[in-house]
Amino acid sequence: MSTLSLRTIFLFLTLSLLAITISSAHNITDILKDFPEYSQFNSYLTQTKLADEINSRQTITVLVLPNGAMSDLTAKHPLSVIKSALSLLVLLDYYDPQKLHQISKGTTLTTTLYQTTGNAPGNLGFVNITDLQGGKVGFGSAASGSKLDSTYTKSVKQIPYNVSVLEISSPIIAPGILTAPAPSSDVNITALLEKAGCKTFASLLVSSGVIKTFESAISKGLTVFAPSDEAFKAAGVPDLTKLTNAEVVSLLQYHAANGYNPVGTLKTTKGSISTLATNGAGKFDLTVTTAGDSVTLHTGVDSSRLADTVLDSTPLAIFTVDNVLLPTELFGKAPSPAPAGEPVAAPSPAPTVASPSPAPVTVEAPSPSAASPPAPLTDTPGGAPADAPGSAENSTTDNAAFHVNAAPAFFAVLVTVVCSFLLS
Repeated sequence: MSTLSLRTIFLFLTLSLLAITISSAHNITDILKDFPEYSQFNSYLTQTKLADEINSRQTITVLVLPNGAMSDLTAKHPLSVIKSALSLLVLLDYYDPQKLHQISKGTTLTTTLYQTTGNAPGNLGFVNITDLQGGKVGFGSAASGSKLDSTYTKSVKQIPYNVSVLEISSPIIAPGILTAPAPSSDVNITALLEKAGCKTFASLLVSSGVIKTFESAISKGLTVFAPSDEAFKAAGVPDLTKLTNAEVVSLLQYHAANGYNPVGTLKTTKGSISTLATNGAGKFDLTVTTAGDSVTLHTGVDSSRLADTVLDSTPLAIFTVDNVLLPTELFGKAPSPAPAGEPVAAPSPAPTVASPSPAPVTVEAPSPSAASPPAPLTDTPGGAPADAPGSAENSTTDNAAFHVNAAPAFFAVLVTVVCSFLLS
């Protein structure tokens, strides 16, 4: 075989590999993070791990629901049912707005991710797409007698022939999908905590009865932040025997958040998250920050690093934390101890300023340092996400950039190898 033929074959194989790599480079959560109106949908894709299944497929269409429609779904059903309902909105084919209006004979049945679960008898895992009069497109279950209970609203984003994201008005309801019983949870939380070195925390959960609250919350998703035994022995931890029963319950509930939040979700969380103790806006909340692979929880009194993962299995995540999480609602704010330490170090200048009236002013000086705690709030800009959709929506240029940047190092190596081979 001639050298030219070998070079031609090598070039063909290289370009084919490039095409495959480019076409498969997509991340649904990254696509949706620029659209705050789908934040709940995006969150539940992660919680149910449907995002991983979507990202593993080369050709897919995701029918997204706005936050209002998601709220109606999530408020009434456990996480297992929500996962089934959302998997019915993931089509295993590529549909963009043009294709929706060019359906042969005006109607078609298409396979969904729900069909692949083995829980969809007959054609319950298929969706009926019908081009209606007046330019509307309806969606409904393929089950006999089902109505087109959802309509196409708008296009969100496309990566041509790879991923298409379309907004629809409401969930597609297959018969029985919302009434399926939640799988029974046989997870022994206290046993897991004790094995992980959190015996004190486990004992408090049992003696206070909060363990029952945790167990009843699992079906809709639960994330637990368990302090280690050493954390309860650390200096500065309040004497829990001096708390009322109600305060102990609030403290323990403060160590858990509604919803299944794996590390990946916590890393992308901006601002505060509510806990089981939350009883109003901004009450008993936690603030999450990340630095590399490290995740830190801030209470306003102290902070604690996520140490180890005890369990990460939908719908329950349990992590150990280095410190007991102390809410400001029970233990005051962090700035108060900090200024107290500074005046102690300043007695030497005090004699020269003791007699003048400005001395009280220097005492008040530490109070501006209390302005520093709100600084984390500026790390969670509200305007940035809101501006993003307008510039990103339906942008062919953005889509192209998204592909090329998917694996720049890999492309650079391949291009270098090809050029050097052809020029040799």
